[in-house]
Amino acid sequence: MTPQNRSKSFFDTAPPEIFFLFSAAAQYTGAVVAVKLFDEVHPATVALFRVISGAVFLVLFSLRANHPRWTRRDLMWAGMFGVSTALMNVFFYWGIDRLPLGKSVAIEFIGPIVVAAVRTKSVRNSWALGLATLGVVVLGGVELNSEPLGLLFIFIASIMWALYIVLGSVVARSDRGVAGLGVGLLIGAFVLMPVGVSGAGVVLTTPRLLLACIVVGATSSALGYGIDQAVLRRIPVRRFSVMLALLPVTAAIFGVIFLDQNPTLTDLLGMVLVLAGVGMQERDELDQQPEVAQIP
Repeated sequence: MTPQNRSKSFFDTAPPEIFFLFSAAAQYTGAVVAVKLFDEVHPATVALFRVISGAVFLVLFSLRANHPRWTRRDLMWAGMFGVSTALMNVFFYWGIDRLPLGKSVAIEFIGPIVVAAVRTKSVRNSWALGLATLGVVVLGGVELNSEPLGLLFIFIASIMWALYIVLGSVVARSDRGVAGLGVGLLIGAFVLMPVGVSGAGVVLTTPRLLLACIVVGATSSALGYGIDQAVLRRIPVRRFSVMLALLPVTAAIFGVIFLDQNPTLTDLLGMVLVLAGVGMQERDELDQQPEVAQIP
C-alpha cells in the first residue's frame, strides 16, 4: 500500500472523534487569539477578516482539484451555508467579548442540541443526548442577570450554528471537497462588510494585527471548518450534533490555559456529563442514515 493510500485509509476508518478533537483545538486556538484582539480591534472586524482569510485558504487549497461545474443550485446552498457561518462567527465574537469562552460555547450549544433532538430515534441516543444536554446546562450556568446582551448574541449564534450543521451537511456531500465551504465563506464575507469594514483600516495598516487575524481565519475557519466538512461526509447529522458537545469542554479548557478563566466544580461536573453523553451515543455511520442525504 502506498503512503497516499495508507493516509486515505486512515482518514476513512479512524474514529471521527479524533478529527473532531483536532477541529475543536483549531477553532478555539483561533478563538483565544480573537479574544486577545478585541482590545484593539472590534469583534465584527475580527470576524470579517476571519471569514475572508479562511475563505482564501480554502479556495486556494481546492483550486487544483477536479470538481464538477458549479450550478445555480450549488451556489445557492454554498451561499446560505456561508452566510449562516459568517453570522454565527460575528454573533459569537460579540458574545465572547462579554461572556467567558467556555460558558458562551456551552450556551451556544442549544442549536446543535435542537438538531440532535429532531434526529434522535433510539433510546440509547436519547439518553446520550440527555446527558450531553444536562452537561451543557450545568456548564453554561445562568447569565441572564449579569450580561443579557451577551446572552442574546450567543442565542442568535446558536441558531446560526444549527443552520451551519444542516446546511453544512448538504455542502459536504456536494463532492467538492472544501471548495463549497470556501465559496460559501466568500459570499458570507459580503454580509459582514457593513458591520466589520469600519475597523479594517487599522488591521490592514498594522502587520501584527493583520497576521493575528489571518491566524484566526486559518485555524478557526480553514482548518476547523475544513475538518468538520470531512467529518460530515462520514457520519450522520445527529451524531455530528451530539459530538459538538465536546466543544464547550474544549473551550473551557482553552479558557483556563490561555485566558485565565478558571472553571468551578460545577463547571467540571458539566464537562464530565458532556463527555459521558458523547461516549454513550451509538456509532452509526452515514450509510445507515440515508435520509441525511435528502436534506436538499
